[in-house]
This record gives sequence, C-alpha cells and structure tokens, in this order.
Amino acid sequence: MNDGQPIPPSPRRRHPAKATRSEALQMRLAEAIVTGRLAPGSALDEVQIATEYAVSRTPVREALRQLSSSGLVEIRPHRGAVVAKPDMGQLHDMFVVMAELEALCAALSAVAMTPSERMALDTLHRSMAGLVHQGDLGAYSVANVEFHVAIYRGSHNSYLAELASATRRRLAPFRRAQFEGRDRLAKSHHEHDAVVQAIQRGDSERAGSAMRNHIGLAARAWEVLSNEARPRF
Repeated sequence: MNDGQPIPPSPRRRHPAKATRSEALQMRLAEAIVTGRLAPGSALDEVQIATEYAVSRTPVREALRQLSSSGLVEIRPHRGAVVAKPDMGQLHDMFVVMAELEALCAALSAVAMTPSERMALDTLHRSMAGLVHQGDLGAYSVANVEFHVAIYRGSHNSYLAELASATRRRLAPFRRAQFEGRDRLAKSHHEHDAVVQAIQRGDSERAGSAMRNHIGLAARAWEVLSNEARPRF
C-alpha cells in the first residue's frame, strides 16, 4: 500500500510515486478486509486472487506478505493465507506509538525544516484542499502519505524518520480505511492545517501537540468504522 512506502533517499520528490502492482493489490485487499467484505478466516488463494486482479502470482505473494506484517492476514506454512481477525488491543498500542513518533517528527520539523521544505509542505497542504472538495479518497490517501513523509524528512533525524516510516507501514491499511468514515477527509485536512500552521510559526510544542491529536483522532475514527462495519469485534 502506498501508505506503507519506506522513505525514499531523495529529499526532493514532488509527486507521489505510482504504486507498484503489489502495492495497489495490497491496498485493494486491505480495504476489502478492514471493511468486512472479506471475513476473518476467509481463504486467500494466490491463483484466484491473481486471476481476479489480472496480475501474476509474484505481486500477490508480496501483497499478502505485507498484509501479514500489518496483522490483516495470517500466513500458515503449507496451508496458505487466510484473513486474520485484527487484535484491537495491539492496534491501539501501535496507534499510541505512532502518535508519539509523528508528534516528535512535527516538533522537530518546526525548528529544523528549511525554508524550501516549509514552502513545499504548505503547497502540498493547500493542494489537498481540492481533493477534499472533490471527495477524491484515493488521491487524498496518496497525498496524505506524502504529507506525513514530508514531516518525517523535515525532522532531519534519519533514525526517527525510519522508525516512523516502519510503524506507518504496519498501520497503513487501518489509516487509509478511516477515510471511509463520514466527513473524515475534511476533518483530517483541518487537523493537518493546525500542524502546518504550527510548523510554519516554528512552534515546536504546538506542532507536536497538533500531530498527536491528529493521530489520536484518526485512531478513534478507525475504531468507530470497524465497529460499524464488523460489530462482532
């Protein structure tokens, strides 16, 4: 999934890279799982998936491997893959860690970002307003990754950026799924605005607080969505 892309070595990527076949497939399977269209225990046959999505088995294997790392899929040796039941306690813990990592990235970005990085972040944020107006969930999800990655880079702390990126990969399907909730795109963009304004002012404390709040609200949006879609959780 795009949301799970590792941070590229170049600090100047202006547009999100096109998703590979395995990433695109991972995104579609994850959406089907987190919204309940694929129920826990459902078999995930590689040949059937490859045929349905018109891809080879190689991207199918990679997509299932990545979904396994997120806890959405369980791969059983010699028995194939099945849809796993998410561990809500573990997901909560992961979101707590993600909030603190991203809050630290935002706090550091407020004092470490270069003028050109601040300008790029502001430009990206403004462009996302149009996607909210259009209700373009797919494009907003891609731009959302770019937004958060820009803040990871803006911290100018490569180890922190690596940790944040790794945790984002684990949570990617759940973070994207929460955009399905009512008015979530608009709310997400409004929360981003608080982060961007604090970073532009160089207000480290407020930037960290705004980002922590943003991730916390995203986690709660996911919990509400999952409870509505799959009440047996």
